[in-house]
Amino acid sequence: MPIPRLGRTLVIANPASHSGKGAAATDFVERFLNSFESATEGYTIQRTTAMGDARIMAAAASKYQTVIALGGDGVIHEIVNGLMDIPTQKRPVLGIIPMGTGNDYARTLGLARNAPEAALGQIMQGPVRKIDLGKVNNEYFMQTLSFGIDAAIAHDTTARRSQGDTQEGTALFVTSSIKLLSKAQKGWHILATVDDTTALDLQEIIFAINIGPTYGAGFKICPAAIPNDGLFDVCYNVRVPTIPTILRLLGMMRAGLHTTSRVINTMRAKKLHIEFDEDVPVQADGEELDGRIFDVELLPDELQVITSPSCSW
Repeated sequence: MPIPRLGRTLVIANPASHSGKGAAATDFVERFLNSFESATEGYTIQRTTAMGDARIMAAAASKYQTVIALGGDGVIHEIVNGLMDIPTQKRPVLGIIPMGTGNDYARTLGLARNAPEAALGQIMQGPVRKIDLGKVNNEYFMQTLSFGIDAAIAHDTTARRSQGDTQEGTALFVTSSIKLLSKAQKGWHILATVDDTTALDLQEIIFAINIGPTYGAGFKICPAAIPNDGLFDVCYNVRVPTIPTILRLLGMMRAGLHTTSRVINTMRAKKLHIEFDEDVPVQADGEELDGRIFDVELLPDELQVITSPSCSW
């Protein structure tokens, strides 16, 4: 008799994800798991109805061997934070069926995006790997943490989607960028200590701390980032660019070419202490945070995730 691939499995699904297509994807997963009983040792599907539901569901999942997140990066972020409430020895493996607008964590894991049949096939075949996790104050993040104009853009795209805007992916990110560029002219004053040694005193338009290489639906803000190397990749401006330069850098960012600009610097780090003089836009995996003082640390090999069989790192 074959050994069940996933063990006892909890599917946490956001039916409203990807403009409501998450509902059909959830139904597909349920039909699949009903048809292939050897895939699990029994499964439960829980559907979210409000923000915060996924975190609560994941925090109560210690009796499962696998938790499958069906939805966008916001739902995955909630589930990761919920899983971190479970002791390491009881924490389930995380699988992902990406159904969102950005799907940047899926890009990092090499998973099919907005294609539930293909993603489920990858979950059934892909290896379980340990992956790094970030923590900022009391919040965990699996892909990206950033301060400045890009965080403001993330907040704007979230608000627009909640108001029924039909733009998606790159187009949504770009139009919000153009809308908010005037707010980037001054920047935000930052004092940062990196790994208890390096001190930065800068006027920042963008300060991004990444585990995976992309955000904003594929913009390669930290193109060299490797999610299991025990280090953050950090990207920030060393002087305040003009608006034409910001527009040019946004265009270059799609391919990760902005890092060749003299306006941009990159580095790697394990922890940072960051202070701002005023409230600053902050996003963690696209979710809004607030505050002026932030302690950021990398937790190496903290999560077990199922990646694509062809994942390149």
